[in-house]
Amino acid sequence: MVKSTYLYILLSVFLIFYSKVYAQIKVNSLQELLPYLDDDNAEVKLNPGVYTITEEDVKNGLYNYEVKLKNTSKVLLLFKGNNSTYDFSGVTLNIETKVLQAFGKHQIHELRIIGNNNILKNLTMADVGSVHDAPARRAVNVVMDGKHNLIEGFNVTTKGSFPYGYGDAFGKGGKAVIPHRKHSACLIRGESNHLKNSNFIHKSYGHCIFMQAANNPIIEGCNVVGEVRKTDDMLAETSGPAFDVNFMTVWGYKLPKGYMLSTGEAGIRAYNAGETIIDGKEIRRGTSNPTIINNTIKFMRTGVTIAHATGKKYVEGCKAIACENGFSLGSGIAVNCSADCAYGPVYSTTYEKDKNYHANITILPASVPYYNGSGSVAYIGGSEHDIIFTASKDVYCKGLAIKIGGDKNNIRLKNGNFPHQNDFKAYNFKLNNQTSFPVSLSNKSTGVKVKSLGKVTDLGTGNKIEQIN
Repeated sequence: MVKSTYLYILLSVFLIFYSKVYAQIKVNSLQELLPYLDDDNAEVKLNPGVYTITEEDVKNGLYNYEVKLKNTSKVLLLFKGNNSTYDFSGVTLNIETKVLQAFGKHQIHELRIIGNNNILKNLTMADVGSVHDAPARRAVNVVMDGKHNLIEGFNVTTKGSFPYGYGDAFGKGGKAVIPHRKHSACLIRGESNHLKNSNFIHKSYGHCIFMQAANNPIIEGCNVVGEVRKTDDMLAETSGPAFDVNFMTVWGYKLPKGYMLSTGEAGIRAYNAGETIIDGKEIRRGTSNPTIINNTIKFMRTGVTIAHATGKKYVEGCKAIACENGFSLGSGIAVNCSADCAYGPVYSTTYEKDKNYHANITILPASVPYYNGSGSVAYIGGSEHDIIFTASKDVYCKGLAIKIGGDKNNIRLKNGNFPHQNDFKAYNFKLNNQTSFPVSLSNKSTGVKVKSLGKVTDLGTGNKIEQIN
């Protein structure tokens, strides 16, 4: 009896000691880290320092993970385990942009999670090289599949795409004047995955943070900083891919002057289709129930656009600064959000069928000179909305207006291009404009109730106007 008790105690002490040792694994190189990426219940810390992945490393077979989901993706760091924590505090991971071509015609994922209940924290990862070192096909820095994973405290710099410096003017998706090879920063898929308190410097043609096949995703406390260019500066080029096509856009006309374009795409974007892997199973679906909280987006094509998501769409405490467009939700709730209209509207309706959009948006003073080619403070179409705009008295720019229906004057929608995205009816909703900006109700507006501090012009029918003193 005494002997068995002694053995039991000894075994218990050993197991406790072993679990503690296992829970505090420290590794000193990327090659030491790799064997732990498929472990369950692990706690791994990479020794602080600067690590680099080179084209030569790939050629030597040091990074040969791949995942097949619709297409084959080559992955540098593939986290396959469950219930594990990876601490990268003090770590900088540099990835040479030449790596993006090293796998041939495959798409590249620099870091990807396909397990469940994992925590990855405090990694600084940067693409090092030229912004023009495009992937052979396409690339993403960070991809989240699986379920209930958390990425927190990341700092990501994205580089390497083609063509860079023009945004989507010469093509996106399947149609293009200049064939493109995009490079996005972070793709969230799976179930209840959470991106938190992370920073993104985006110098690439592609989305910064986007969602596909994601249910209940959370994006919280993130900062996105992209880049913008005037179309006038693009038109001044005397060589390069845009010059070679005589600046003829994918929209069917020459690039217009007088607009500011993001060189990337969306700051935060949701799609209504996609594929993901959860528990080893392939799932095809759209994005549903996104929660977007306390994020700041600068110099992107749009701040938060989740019109294509379904279910409950909730946005709170987000800022869009010097973006082409601030917010587009379709339906859903935007609480205590803010944006400037320096380069475009603070809010824009995506489709005429959009309805039940409830928003409280503060219009911020512009931190850059106004260059708003659309002339829109906001563009609202659809129905059954309840929208409040507020601003301090000094927030004003002559020539800009809140537009209710009619022509958006968007750079992409001229000459009848994409008619389903323009010239909307606007009916049966409420607008409370507590700003000095004027409101223009088009001849396609009806039954709109407007309270406004700014002057109201009404070309519609059956609208109710209350001027605020």
